[in-house]
Amino acid sequence: MVAPLSSSLHQFPIRSLTRNIVRNMSAVQSPKDLKFISVEGADIYSRSKSDGIRFRFVSYNILAQVYVKSSFFPHSPSSCLKWKARSQAILAVLKNLEADFLCLQEVDEYDSFYKGNLERCGYSSLYIQRSGQKRDGCGIFFKHEKAELIVEDRIEYNDLVGSVQDDSGSCEDKSVDVVTSASNDVESNKGSSPKTTVADRGDPNDPRVRLKRDCVGIMAAFKLEQPFHHVVIVANTHLYWDPEWADVKLAQAKYLLSRLARFKSLVAEKFECTPSILLAGDFNSTPGDKVYEYLVSGNSSSGFSPECLDQELPLPLSSVYANILGSEPSFTNFTPGFTGTLDYIFFSPSDFIRPISFLELPESEWPEIIGGLPNHSYPSDHLPIAAEFEITME
Repeated sequence: MVAPLSSSLHQFPIRSLTRNIVRNMSAVQSPKDLKFISVEGADIYSRSKSDGIRFRFVSYNILAQVYVKSSFFPHSPSSCLKWKARSQAILAVLKNLEADFLCLQEVDEYDSFYKGNLERCGYSSLYIQRSGQKRDGCGIFFKHEKAELIVEDRIEYNDLVGSVQDDSGSCEDKSVDVVTSASNDVESNKGSSPKTTVADRGDPNDPRVRLKRDCVGIMAAFKLEQPFHHVVIVANTHLYWDPEWADVKLAQAKYLLSRLARFKSLVAEKFECTPSILLAGDFNSTPGDKVYEYLVSGNSSSGFSPECLDQELPLPLSSVYANILGSEPSFTNFTPGFTGTLDYIFFSPSDFIRPISFLELPESEWPEIIGGLPNHSYPSDHLPIAAEFEITME
């Protein structure tokens, strides 16, 4: 039995999914072969640690269909923006990745498409829709032959509204660990294509309005049982997009890690284990900015956070690609208006978990992406990122 912390679990039987890709101008065209590259020394490590648990982990902002407008993507062929073509292209990419865990952002056809189709691929799933009137959300899809869900929780960043400091500078809601103030703390980097308008944001001088961005996250603990038992915590999120609202994004990141640290403690105590942590998502933050630096180092000096925010990083995290390659990819979001890295997979380093391979990402000169995304080969404006992990006995 699953012990939910907030909402119910969706579990599904295994079925096979037949491949039926129609070859025409509006049909699915597979991207250049998705290739996983072995980390140097990983093969030697795997041979010496033959009892390890291996699993493949993917993060992918699939671009919600509700945001697919020709005005946002004038560079994209109109035929590849239609839902019938995009849905099959996304499904083909997800199948080809052969992941054990899929962390997807901007999922807006969960009940009508993704839940059932990925069920037939052997996945069970968890999903949280964004707050308010937003139609998309975050989903965790997992191979139920590989992982058993044992507990889950949801994150509503709108909860931050109740933590805004009062005039005395104290926190109104002590149950919420993160607060912020309304500050025009502007990042120098650009953000991805806006999916909302300025009018949607409300009065920027009201901190409660400022924090109510309808963003969400989801996290769950899974038991891996072959060849030995180990618990992993998987978290998936999508932070606010606007680079001019860096304070909001940083508050969300702090709340995320605070909740994740609390969740880890509950899981460790309840199941008497030392869980590994994997955090994925579209963080709408580029390498080196305040959110990224906070996630990897705990450094949050920004001049606008009240004292009750000043705390050490609750969880040590390392970015998979930066850990392996020494730096982040050149880009994970590729359009004529913005090209940069916004998507990450973080893990909590330990002696018994390490990445052993990573998904190769395209270069800007690859013909499949010239002109910008989405296109017939890549159905989202973001690229999927992925890694394979190995866990050894503690």
